[in-house]
Amino acid sequence: MGFSVGVLALQGGVAEHAEAARAAGAEPVLVRRPEELASVDALILPGGESTAMTKLLAVTELAEPLGERLKGGMPAFGSCAGLILLAEAVDPPDERTRNYGAIDITVRRNAFGRQVDSFEEDLDVPELGPDPARAVFIRAPWVVRAGPGVQTLATVASSDGAEPKIVAARQGNILVTAFHPELTADIRWHALFLSMARA
Repeated sequence: MGFSVGVLALQGGVAEHAEAARAAGAEPVLVRRPEELASVDALILPGGESTAMTKLLAVTELAEPLGERLKGGMPAFGSCAGLILLAEAVDPPDERTRNYGAIDITVRRNAFGRQVDSFEEDLDVPELGPDPARAVFIRAPWVVRAGPGVQTLATVASSDGAEPKIVAARQGNILVTAFHPELTADIRWHALFLSMARA
């Protein structure tokens, strides 16, 4: 049996993430129930709305098993809302959103603005090679604090002249992006995650 990557199939770009994982060389499994989560080697948490996803995790009885798998060292890749769920904390705090603390970051929800403020940008990501990576930001968060064990992978310039905003990071076998790599044809983020997960 090959390396299986679960895609949390509650909300967001589930089919797109599954297709990218397949193109990067993994067997995607759509995860909607605890037994499906138990069967996978790694997990992708797509975008969507983090408070709604928190509710759906509870309804599907995945909330606690997901926490146990993450504590047990399961590799995970979160994009947009997935980043928020994997983070240590949200600033300002929001009790409606579950934070699993899988990566030592604090994030700000909807940091770039509302849906109408969505945008695309080419990012310089040395980890992915010399070619820029197209990033699609939709009601995206950003990282306001990264712990000492966190590696920043990509930033975007700040419109207010402040420090550049962290929009992609990794720690151990956890990868997060504030944007939606599944909405482009570039599978390098998924390939990077697979290499991290298999290591």
